[in-house]
Amino acid sequence: MPETHPPKSATSAQATPSHPTRLGSQRDWIWRGWRVRYTFVRSAAPTHKPPVLFVHGFGSSLAQWQENLQPLSQSHAVYAIDLVGFGASEKADTSYKVELWADQVYDFWRTFIGQPIVLLGHSLGALVALTAAVAYPEMVKNLALLTLPAARQELLSGSLQAWMGKIESLFTTSLIIRPLFGLVRRPGIIRSILKAVYVNPDRVTDELITTFLTPGFDRGASKAFYRLSKARTQLDFSLKTEDLLPQVTVPILVMWGERDRVIPIDRGRKLPDLNPRLRLVELPEAGHCLYDEAADCMNAEVLAWLGEA
Repeated sequence: MPETHPPKSATSAQATPSHPTRLGSQRDWIWRGWRVRYTFVRSAAPTHKPPVLFVHGFGSSLAQWQENLQPLSQSHAVYAIDLVGFGASEKADTSYKVELWADQVYDFWRTFIGQPIVLLGHSLGALVALTAAVAYPEMVKNLALLTLPAARQELLSGSLQAWMGKIESLFTTSLIIRPLFGLVRRPGIIRSILKAVYVNPDRVTDELITTFLTPGFDRGASKAFYRLSKARTQLDFSLKTEDLLPQVTVPILVMWGERDRVIPIDRGRKLPDLNPRLRLVELPEAGHCLYDEAADCMNAEVLAWLGEA
């Protein structure tokens, strides 16, 4: 797959090859002066099917797709990207919001792909994918969302927003965030958090814990953690999903774990009312991390949906 380059004023690219694994061939790319990690896997056979671009969830990285990249690459070229602030991408000292990451996804697409894609995101990544699909419709042929969180404005009324804003401002000071950051770099803490999220605790391996721990030791990680924590309390962190979904004109697949304790399935069941092109698929034995806990089922559902689309 050829790699093209954008106008010099937008971005520049640097390739740092690594050995292919189930996470593909990883590279570094420079976007707005920040280092960004991405990976790709060439399709196993010549195909005219659209490439797939994976976007991870909050606190995660492209490593979360290790059970999905190779299976989907049997019929599609696949890419995955670490959002700025996460994974092996730079821990930028900037104002984080969903629109920033949507711009990152678009510039990546323009730089390396340049044809309509299947955009697939999980949780925060689903919100980023949805935002990017509305902002840059020429980029997206199909949109797949694995659990879609609500925007802050959709969760709180006006008066409650004001009170919550005051309370959260007390808990997002550096005096609170710095000790908290120290805690989330402890393997035991990460293990406890993941076991609370995963329906199947056997999936919480040492390898999985390492993928969450490693980025926390990068340069600038503490400051990025502080900025990310504050950003999520801001009303302008993201646009409302109830406003975005009706604007999407391509087929939408929404997948949800029925046992999701982070974002309950009840929210997902309301989404088909917002767009007639949206299909909801519920996975009965999966929780929030359905891409891992029910990887075979998820991969098969995505491929079947793309075949029909």
